[in-house]
Amino acid sequence: MFRRTRYQQGCLQRAKRVNTPDVWLFRWYEDLPNGAKRYRKTVVGTVVQFPTETAARKAADALRIDINLQTPQTRSGPATVEQLIEHFRLKEMPEDDHERRSYSTKAAYECYLTNWISPKWGKYRIGEIKAVAVESWLGTIPRANGTKAKIRNIMSAIFNHAMRHEWLDKNPITLVRQSAKRESVPEILTVEEIRALLAELELRDRTLVLLDAGTGLRVGELLGLKWQDVDFENLQLHVHRSVVHQVIGRCKTEASAKPVPLDSFMADDLLSWRRATPFNRTEDWVFASITMKGTQPYWPENLMRRYVWAAAERAKITKRIGWHTFRHTYSTLLRANGEDVKVVQELLRHANSKTTMDTYTQALSPAKRTAQSRVVHMFVGKKEGD
Repeated sequence: MFRRTRYQQGCLQRAKRVNTPDVWLFRWYEDLPNGAKRYRKTVVGTVVQFPTETAARKAADALRIDINLQTPQTRSGPATVEQLIEHFRLKEMPEDDHERRSYSTKAAYECYLTNWISPKWGKYRIGEIKAVAVESWLGTIPRANGTKAKIRNIMSAIFNHAMRHEWLDKNPITLVRQSAKRESVPEILTVEEIRALLAELELRDRTLVLLDAGTGLRVGELLGLKWQDVDFENLQLHVHRSVVHQVIGRCKTEASAKPVPLDSFMADDLLSWRRATPFNRTEDWVFASITMKGTQPYWPENLMRRYVWAAAERAKITKRIGWHTFRHTYSTLLRANGEDVKVVQELLRHANSKTTMDTYTQALSPAKRTAQSRVVHMFVGKKEGD
């Protein structure tokens, strides 16, 4: 019925389930105040989540640490960085909790933990990590400064977790110096390039690109739109969700959920697309995948590779384009138009500006709508006042 693997405390078992994937069970005995023992068990996860015994054992180690925390006479913490990472995953990155960290944030954390931090530092004891050694290692990683800064920040979060649980007295990563300064300027499209690109796109993709370039929405938010979120009467979008790797989650920040003005040109394109798509009910995705019969939106990577890049090549655009290129372009054009910095911050829906933007008052909706329209009219060739 199951495989059993014994180790320091408790045992790990693979148990069969009917009509569902097998699960990994962690079993242990709990000491009671009267000296007796109570048999306990909990599900670590399915074999889909942890396909190998090694992966399941790591997750079980994190559970064991958490269980021991509740037993005064055995308050032992993680010995290695790998065990600390597993406990961090258990408490700070549970799969069913997107309130503390969004799915996209957790996916990024997992990428850095799996590919960089754990392979290098996993076998080290948590008390052996030194700031100078980490700083030197970061200098050898063949990645951009921004990536190395993220690795450093995630390591710091892990050791803050250890301090919070009183396994360490200090966080060694706080002394690690790592610049996040860009080594290259992000690609920005000119107004002429946007116009040329739009001219080469069919209705669906033209609508998608114009909406992205004219609102600065993150691609997960863009593909997370449903028709019920489009307010044609008041010309605004309500951003309630973000879809990343087909996982529906909350927006990145509270500011991200604020209504977004919808220029009349974009509204016209959206209406045309709604008439053309078979998925036009209020509860349907705006950009619902025909292949998936409308049950999920399109994958952004496929749209970019198959349609947007092909259109860019026909338009003789040689710059490397990604979905975030349109957000950068929108931000740049807003600033070039001399818009109020608070208006720019709110249109991009940043949580905070960290500079003088915080000293400005709340931008009025008409000011945001005017600023957006100036950019959109640059793309479609309409001059203000026409």
